[in-house]
Amino acid sequence: MYIPKHFEVTDKEEIFAFVEANAFGQLISNVNGRLFSTHLPFLLSEDRSKIIGHLALQNPQHAEIDGQEVLITLEGAHDYISPTWYSSPGVPTWNYQAVHIYGECKVFRDIKELQDIVNALTNKYEAAFEKPWQPEYNPSMLGAIVGVEVTINEIQCKYKLGQNRSSQDRSQVIKQLKSVGSNSLAKAMERNEL
Repeated sequence: MYIPKHFEVTDKEEIFAFVEANAFGQLISNVNGRLFSTHLPFLLSEDRSKIIGHLALQNPQHAEIDGQEVLITLEGAHDYISPTWYSSPGVPTWNYQAVHIYGECKVFRDIKELQDIVNALTNKYEAAFEKPWQPEYNPSMLGAIVGVEVTINEIQCKYKLGQNRSSQDRSQVIKQLKSVGSNSLAKAMERNEL
């Protein structure tokens, strides 16, 4: 990913917090000589060395992905920025947050490992509900998925949040974003001001 210095994020704690909070992304690999992408939720391993998920057994991506270097892309808040929001001259742009993770992929079919992944994903996302659903399903259903584990080789993180603009311009953009309901991006820009 192209990352000008003023948009680059290198703080590991910040990057891993972003990964945990924005764990739905794209798994990109080669299938039959072409790029192929699957959108799915990921889990970060406890030691932060791996990204884990699962694919449908019928998804052709799993057939060739074992041993490949893959790319996982994750997005945070993003939105269009109008040049009319600046006090100084500007051009239309897009503010966003993104992480790219490169690593070697391993495929696995162990039922216990698959069950652990499904349970961990379920528990993570059900925790937000008043009455979380507890994993109760026929274990034979796990035969319809394939686990993927990506050993992280490189992480790139970019927050393009107007750092190249004046503080007055950034404040005006935050105000305008709030006025159009883009509160997540406005909050990300405010956090970046600290």
